[in-house]
Amino acid sequence: MSKRGRKLRQVKRRYPIGAEVIGEKETHFRVWAPKAREVGVVLEDGALPTSACSPLTPEPDGYFSGTASAPAGARYRFRINGGKNSYPDPASRFQPQGPHGSSCIVDPTKFPWNDAEWTGVKMKGQIIYEMHIGTFTKQGTWRAAAEQLAELARIGITVIEMMPIAEFPGKFGWGYDGVDLFAPSHLYGTPDDLRAFVDHAHSLGLGVILDVVYNHFGPDGNYLGIFSDDYLVRGKGHDWGDVINFDGPNSGPVREFFVTNGQYWIEEFHFDGFRFDATHAIRDQSDEYIIGAVGRAARKAAGARSIVLIAENDLQEANMARSRSEGGDDLDGMWNDDFHHSAAVALTGRNQAYYADYIGAPQEFISAVKYGFLYQGQATSWRKALRGTPALGIAPEAFVCFIENHDQIANTGPGERLRLQTSPGRYRAMTALLLLGPWTPLLFQGEEFGAASPFLFFAEIGDPPVREAVRKGRAKLLAPFLSVTEEEALKNLPAPDDPRVFAQCKLDFSEREKKRQLYALHIDLLKLRREDSRFRQQIPSGVDGAVLEQASFVLRYFSKDNNDRLLLVNFGENQVLHPASEPLLAPPLGYRWETLWTSDSLRYGGTDAVAIASQEQWFLPGESTVALRPVSARCKERRLGQPSRKT
Repeated sequence: MSKRGRKLRQVKRRYPIGAEVIGEKETHFRVWAPKAREVGVVLEDGALPTSACSPLTPEPDGYFSGTASAPAGARYRFRINGGKNSYPDPASRFQPQGPHGSSCIVDPTKFPWNDAEWTGVKMKGQIIYEMHIGTFTKQGTWRAAAEQLAELARIGITVIEMMPIAEFPGKFGWGYDGVDLFAPSHLYGTPDDLRAFVDHAHSLGLGVILDVVYNHFGPDGNYLGIFSDDYLVRGKGHDWGDVINFDGPNSGPVREFFVTNGQYWIEEFHFDGFRFDATHAIRDQSDEYIIGAVGRAARKAAGARSIVLIAENDLQEANMARSRSEGGDDLDGMWNDDFHHSAAVALTGRNQAYYADYIGAPQEFISAVKYGFLYQGQATSWRKALRGTPALGIAPEAFVCFIENHDQIANTGPGERLRLQTSPGRYRAMTALLLLGPWTPLLFQGEEFGAASPFLFFAEIGDPPVREAVRKGRAKLLAPFLSVTEEEALKNLPAPDDPRVFAQCKLDFSEREKKRQLYALHIDLLKLRREDSRFRQQIPSGVDGAVLEQASFVLRYFSKDNNDRLLLVNFGENQVLHPASEPLLAPPLGYRWETLWTSDSLRYGGTDAVAIASQEQWFLPGESTVALRPVSARCKERRLGQPSRKT
């Protein structure tokens, strides 16, 4: 065993970097600092005078390590080469005063977990709920958010997807500019508050996955350059900054940093997986792609627990969701922006910017049902490039579909919810398609009850020049969506660093009662998906579809026992099909179709019209989605009652 390996085992460290409590009032520190000749730990909180420095021992490959008398809760910084300044730990477990403050020693073993029986989550059968902790409640804390979990579980949510929480600068932000990737943001509470949130979620049967950003570091509060020049590749950046060095010289410790980060969140906080942000912005030509490496290490850390790993990938590189033996990265799912873009065009008629590559026609939704991504290698007009790779053979649950998420709401400029940009009937019909489709549905916080609150881009980051650069960047991004010049966008868009912008985005849970019809729509759909034998299953090639008219189509969910389902979706006006020559409309032999559910129910604010299949014709009510099931043709003609009005 190498000298480094002996040292790590002697002190019984869990991870190769960071501060770890190893005994009564004793902590072991280890940091990668190849730029330094010497590194010392400056301890605070009475452990040692702030002027005193405990030296660390240099190791091979640029590491420094050592033990000091310091208990959990003590604060510390690293002093480099005996200088006057000292810096927070790049692998700090907690930054009580933000990224510029001192690091805090954390003992994770003291938290009393109650989820020993929790077996984790798998991709099939999940309903994901994206949540931003800072705006989910008025208080903006994990404790306050935990109080709402029981209601989310009651209505049928199964997995919380938490937007990034790694420590970031400022008093508010989306979290995608994190700089201390091991430290849960002090803005939302303590590390144990986060553990309590996850523990409580598990007690309710809810999984929790974490949105992690491994494609860049934020520009403010990032002290990595003090310790090493090899974390980043300078001059080869993207819109968010320099790319991370995953495959260049001295990239081994950098990769170790991120692989360790994935293990850490799974082991010490019991997360049930990750959503990997913007993987298309990661540069890595290594034999083992870093996201695959992190995912495999995370699964190993989870042990017997099942976790899910989901990628956001603008290039739609479908192999990410294939096994490594098939040349993939062993992930479980990918966000499907294609579905959202088609839905947005169908609902609003908007076709600016990247929406120009979609028409919102019935065939797009049928193709999404059958094949997942719409673009699997075809040309796009917006980027003037080929987009996507073949996704044939990938399970339907691997595609995460949505009509709202944090990006897409904010990209409207005013942060307006999609339901406010279309008619109520058409929105109900699209919601039904989302929640009954064979993919994995995702809802964004408040969507389930029709939240009126916008979701704008907000970030209190850096000094005035940095904030101005952020404003200009947003204006450049959104100008095409708004059909205005960059100058007009810069003038009219809300300032991201304005506290009032952040405050506007907080949810008001009294809207659950005020908008009971929309809330009931979501609750009933989630129940129907959960309890119906066909909508519940996500069988490859188990659904076929056909275009009926310009704005309508049918989906047929097949079974082996004459228990098929039809989903009739009509985004247009009332339609009469005569003749009705589409064979998917034909009932099983000896059966007829009966209405199971309709989005146009009075219960949801509709007109109570239903699809009617008579001997002469088919009638499709306008702006509605109707689910039908087969019943024996010998049964007395009747109409199935609407779902219970109780929720």
